Amino acid sequence: MKTISVRTVTEKIREAFLDKGVHICENYLKIMENALEKEEGAARFALDVMLKNARVAEKTSSPVCQDTGMAVVFLTIGQDVRFTDGFIGNAVNEGVRQAYKDGYFRKSVLDPLTRKNTLDNTPAVIHYEIVEGEVFRADIMLKGFGSENMSRLYMLSPSEGKDGVERVIAETAINAGGNPCPPVLLGVGIGGTMEKACLMSKKVLMRDGDNPDQELRDMEKKLTDVINASGTGPQGFGGKLSCLGVKIEKYPTHLAGLPVAVTVQCHAVRHAHFEL
Repeated sequence: MKTISVRTVTEKIREAFLDKGVHICENYLKIMENALEKEEGAARFALDVMLKNARVAEKTSSPVCQDTGMAVVFLTIGQDVRFTDGFIGNAVNEGVRQAYKDGYFRKSVLDPLTRKNTLDNTPAVIHYEIVEGEVFRADIMLKGFGSENMSRLYMLSPSEGKDGVERVIAETAINAGGNPCPPVLLGVGIGGTMEKACLMSKKVLMRDGDNPDQELRDMEKKLTDVINASGTGPQGFGGKLSCLGVKIEKYPTHLAGLPVAVTVQCHAVRHAHFEL
């Protein structure tokens, strides 16, 4: 049995959020850099400013966006892992609390009705998954709400089929226009129940590498091309790069349903993971 002190988890969470608050994931920066020469006019200007901002943030250890987001943490925990020195959920929140304080990140979390700010950007949204063995993995995300507000859940009729699924995914990004600070990254969950589809759409954003499912991989490329052909462009100023990519996960669903969830991520893709 593996034993982990939650104090170690707190420190690693703190480090991860401090780092990603000032760094866009490098692979998505490269996509934008490669697209710069293909853009013209306002679209090229907007993309150039976004790239310069990202590099200045990196150089000065400053937040890459004023919306430093809501902390989302996916914990994958093996059933043979034992925690000491406290509760794992409290440890995660303490790491978030310290990171937002030490990084001078904007505290944006508040009561949904009274709108009273919690003043430390906690609580984080924490998802737990129990697996076999001695695994401990944390996937973290700083999720801004310009893009989160453009995310959508669809409960389609099964008769709408694959064409209907592709239609609502593309429409989500295209109808959002410049609101989510494109070029966007889309996470898509197909199937399961309402909440399962939403959960998949969020977690799949952090998937590394190609989709192992050929059909889904083909859908991802097709939808990326469709959205890029829409002309929304960087920050909605028109142009060729509207979408950084589409990531899809599916799960069996009920014969009477076809849930589709689309999580929209802005160009400031701030994701990280670590293992203990």
